[in-house]
Amino acid sequence: MNILLIIILIRSKVVQIAYSYFLTKDKTVMEAEKELFFSFEKSYELYHLLLTLMVELTDTQAARVEAARMKFLATPEEKNPNMRFVNNRFIEQLRNCDDYKDYHEKKPVTWTNEPKFLRDFSERIVKSELYKEYMDSSDDSYENDCEFWKKALRALICTDEELTELLEQKSLYWNDDLEIITTFVLKTIKQFSEENGGPQSLLPMFKDDDDAEFAKELFRNTLIHGGEYRNYIENFIKNWEIERVAFMDIVIMMVALSEFHRFPSIPTRVTLNEYIELAKAYSTSKSGQFVNGVLNAIADNLKKEGVLTKE
Repeated sequence: MNILLIIILIRSKVVQIAYSYFLTKDKTVMEAEKELFFSFEKSYELYHLLLTLMVELTDTQAARVEAARMKFLATPEEKNPNMRFVNNRFIEQLRNCDDYKDYHEKKPVTWTNEPKFLRDFSERIVKSELYKEYMDSSDDSYENDCEFWKKALRALICTDEELTELLEQKSLYWNDDLEIITTFVLKTIKQFSEENGGPQSLLPMFKDDDDAEFAKELFRNTLIHGGEYRNYIENFIKNWEIERVAFMDIVIMMVALSEFHRFPSIPTRVTLNEYIELAKAYSTSKSGQFVNGVLNAIADNLKKEGVLTKE
């Protein structure tokens, strides 16, 4: 996976599972760590589920086209349909990709148990302006086949309310994952090429062992030193009682402090920016500004104390 994307996902998951750990206090550090890595596996499953969704939407439309063609009183258009969507070259590459098939052999993921959803979603795509433009385009190319699905992911899949609700019902781990995992799918489409023919590669769950180690170290250090980090944060919350501060804000800053201390190679500004964005995404409307102020004050003080020596 793109290194920036996977690190964003790692930070997000560490914050989510750390929040649950500190809130419920019903797990050991090892149990919480297992949950963290299970959440990564679920994110990777969602990645494959979205890839599979494109394949199965194509198959659903192919079945609809074939049923219309076989009607006794089929119209000329139904007898000779435009097969561009059904024969999309990127989808054919994906379904024949070894990485794709290997994952499905080990852990089958499918939407076939949601036939109504597939029919309804397929119909929404067919009725869209994006579909009409694609089917009517004079550009019958592999690149245009890929471009259709990139646009469909952004405009139709990532924003679909029924899909979002269905994913939330299937797994609590997917509640906040759709947008970033859609980005992984977009990257996958971009790295496919017509020249490679059949041999295409999907994104791995982690780019390398360093990513997995980063997740483990960041999470474990946050949990072990959580009390110290919370006390340190409390000293910098001027005019606020810590009980009145959103607990998610506290956890986000605890993870940021963990990153300050454990990862000297990560620039301070990068850490600050990433956790401010997480506060905006996961906490209150004012959390981004609040976390920004507190973390900057903490970083400045740590530099004065000589604890934080990186820029």
